[in-house]
Amino acid sequence: MAARSTRPCPGLLCPGLLMLVVSACGSSENEAGSTPALPVGVVTVDRRDVPLSVEMVVATLGTQDVPIRARVEGFLESLDFVEGRFVSRGDLLYTIDPQPFQAKLVEAQSLLAAAQTTLAKAQADLARIRPLAEIDAVSQQDLDSAVAQEAAAHAGVRASEAGVDLAEIQLSYTRIVAPIDGLIGLSKARPGEFVGREPNPVVLNTLSDIDPIKVRFSISEREYLVLARNYLEQGKNERRDAAGERPSDLILLLADSSEHPYPGQVVATAQSVDPETGTYTVEAAFPNPNNVLLPGLFARVRAPYRTLQNVTVVPRRAVAELQGRFRVYVVGSDNTVSIRDVETGPTTGGIMVIEAGLDGGETVIVEGLQKVRPGMEVVPQPLADPGAAASLETEL
Repeated sequence: MAARSTRPCPGLLCPGLLMLVVSACGSSENEAGSTPALPVGVVTVDRRDVPLSVEMVVATLGTQDVPIRARVEGFLESLDFVEGRFVSRGDLLYTIDPQPFQAKLVEAQSLLAAAQTTLAKAQADLARIRPLAEIDAVSQQDLDSAVAQEAAAHAGVRASEAGVDLAEIQLSYTRIVAPIDGLIGLSKARPGEFVGREPNPVVLNTLSDIDPIKVRFSISEREYLVLARNYLEQGKNERRDAAGERPSDLILLLADSSEHPYPGQVVATAQSVDPETGTYTVEAAFPNPNNVLLPGLFARVRAPYRTLQNVTVVPRRAVAELQGRFRVYVVGSDNTVSIRDVETGPTTGGIMVIEAGLDGGETVIVEGLQKVRPGMEVVPQPLADPGAAASLETEL
């Protein structure tokens, strides 16, 4: 009788394996079917008035920023003002040692006295010789010589007088006074230092008139055309709104995100566009009656130029771009996702104007765009409008 085989029968193992596989597949299908819908952040498409503007980064300047220079060389004797305070025109600021210039003045005065003496002698000689020449008591040559000496003596006096004037001017430069009313800064030289010649200090300080405060900025050719055309139109219909501001008023935004309470106006412009940079330079002035603003502050100037009336807007983050086409993901009433092609307008701060494709009232996805697909069911979670408090810098 043949021995009975103890090798496991493959037919017993295969059904077991098949059951495990079927069980695993069924489990996976159940898990997939129970996956919750994707939560996404959404906002409702709004219609509103959108003010358009251009913003530029600027640094503040004084109406006049006057460097205080040492116009003569010498040792600084005194500093006659309080640094960081306002001074009036004519106030004494610095004194340079006057002794060398006083000596030069005395020397020039002495030369003038000698020239005046020479002139007096020449005039006396001419007065004596002229009557003698009329009666031929002296030669014509003697008369001509006396006339020439008298004219030379006159020239010598004038030259000596100019020397005295120059010495007095140089002596006056030893007393440096404020040329304008304004705010003076920290001194770059102290009493005892030699000033007026490099490498010693020549510019001793800076005096600034800060009311009004000025800013200078550059705009592109495109921004210039937009603003110029708009301001030209406003100029034809000059008016003020309820706040007393004109449409062309500029707004100054400070480093702490606050807004300067006084609007500004353009006061100067370049005569042409810089061909190297393609920019146009503009200066504007802002009232600064409390002297809060100082030269050198970094800020932003906002130039409003138009307000779009009752336009459709969405958060900028809700718009996706693909190969030059713009689209948004719209959540329907059944919470399914669909794609909507749109035509976009200006972007201002965190919001974008939609010129076609949305009418207002639709629900669009802002957060979670990378995970959604058309036809997918989602859980919409309303967000606060991220563009409501955004700055209004317009992308032209």
